Amino acid sequence: MAEIVYMPKLSDTMTEGVVASWLKNVGDTVKNGEIIAEIETDKATMEFESFYDGVLLYIGVETGKAAPVNAILAIIGNKDENITDLIAAAASPVITNEEKIEVPAPTPAPKAEPVIAAPAKAAVIVAQNTLADRIFASPLAKKLALEKGIDISFVAGSGENGRIVKRDVDHYVPYNGQQLPTKGNFVGIESFVDEPISQMRKTIAKRLAESKFTAPHFYLTMDIDMDVAIQTRKSLGALEVKVSYNDFVVKAVALALKKHPNVNSSWLGDVIRRNQHVHIGVAVAVEDGLLVPVIRFADGKSLSEISSEVKDLAGKAKTKKLQPSDWEGNTFTISNLGMFGIESFTAIVNPPDSCILAIGGIKEIPVVKNGQVVPGNVMKVTLSCDHRVVDGATGSAFLLTFKEYMENTIALLL
Repeated sequence: MAEIVYMPKLSDTMTEGVVASWLKNVGDTVKNGEIIAEIETDKATMEFESFYDGVLLYIGVETGKAAPVNAILAIIGNKDENITDLIAAAASPVITNEEKIEVPAPTPAPKAEPVIAAPAKAAVIVAQNTLADRIFASPLAKKLALEKGIDISFVAGSGENGRIVKRDVDHYVPYNGQQLPTKGNFVGIESFVDEPISQMRKTIAKRLAESKFTAPHFYLTMDIDMDVAIQTRKSLGALEVKVSYNDFVVKAVALALKKHPNVNSSWLGDVIRRNQHVHIGVAVAVEDGLLVPVIRFADGKSLSEISSEVKDLAGKAKTKKLQPSDWEGNTFTISNLGMFGIESFTAIVNPPDSCILAIGGIKEIPVVKNGQVVPGNVMKVTLSCDHRVVDGATGSAFLLTFKEYMENTIALLL
């Protein structure tokens, strides 16, 4: 008997998948455990293996197209087996990545109230004017169009017999792709491209919108003196130990969370989960959006181990090679835009976490030390909190502990 292969749910947030490639064709022999396709989820492109022995009789989702979870992906069975009834019973609608754009049919110009010309209507009138080799317009309309730099041949007329009058020029709006002469004889082209939304971008939009409009956010901002951290990094570099400031942040956050477990918590509706382990999610920018690989048990790892793991996971994220075990289970998230020159920003809480820490860049500014104004290096950080779990005092106490670790980075090496 033929077996139906359904679109698998390869991540906790996956609702549909795109077939990146088929490694087998219809008619090919398939063995249990053999990889038959590559499927793009909202977070990675993953290999999909067959659970059956037989012949690939049917492909339900073509390469480059998407289908919802549990849609019919393929059918595997015996050679020459009749699967017509099976396909009819199990078929699900396939979602393509191409949007269909319907172009409205041209409509004749109205003869009464002034209206804004639609692209199709304007095109028809231009064609009529071209055929007649004459533009029907009042002298005032022509004068006004000249002053505004409008090609009057693109304006739809609402006067008698389609004549262009002053109100048509006043209400004229150019449409996509039309060349618009302006004063000074410069010709510009209005244009745009509609791109299909990727699986990753759809998930980011859904999850962050749910977080922003469900969790009551509040924000706490603090300045961190980075002079000691800078010196510590230079000293480690002299010993050929390469770590980044972000590695310092991950370690400091992990240690601070152990002292403030209420921040290392999640809102689950009926209960608040107080996590006793520390798994730090580190936001990584990729081509289609954002991924958050997880550094597990970060509080027990050295700076070198954290540095190596972050680099490895970031590389996998950018090449779409992350596995579910790489991105699941975070208890707190860090988002760092300092490398882009961003001084400070606020981030949206990444569920199921109750907090996310936004890291800005290090900026050299005048600071007061021992009653003297001296040059200093300051980094702004902003903690976004879900007020259902974390109160202002709780979040502030966590930030103070984080600040102590970052301003005394020798403690991160112990």
